[in-house]
Amino acid sequence: MAQNTHISLAAGTWTSLTNANVTSITFQNVSQNYIWIKGTGGATAPTSIDGALRYDFSEGEANVPLSDLFPGLSAIRVYALAGDEAGGTGAVMVSHA
Repeated sequence: MAQNTHISLAAGTWTSLTNANVTSITFQNVSQNYIWIKGTGGATAPTSIDGALRYDFSEGEANVPLSDLFPGLSAIRVYALAGDEAGGTGAVMVSHA
């Protein structure tokens, strides 16, 4: 299911940015602290930051294929984890088809 929205990130919890399997994604870190972005091969949330990408405030990607972000993984879902500052919360703008 397509979406174009902001998603809040709770402290210490991987949060799904995708609500269905996707092949590309647009996102931007709209929180004041950094976030981690990680692709997965299914709907199960990650358990570590191994292989995750770090994005600082206002950084993101525009309509990037998941195969370009995570070339060593057949990613179909994307998750985000807030960094440690500001109590570990955050927000991400996300859009995907």
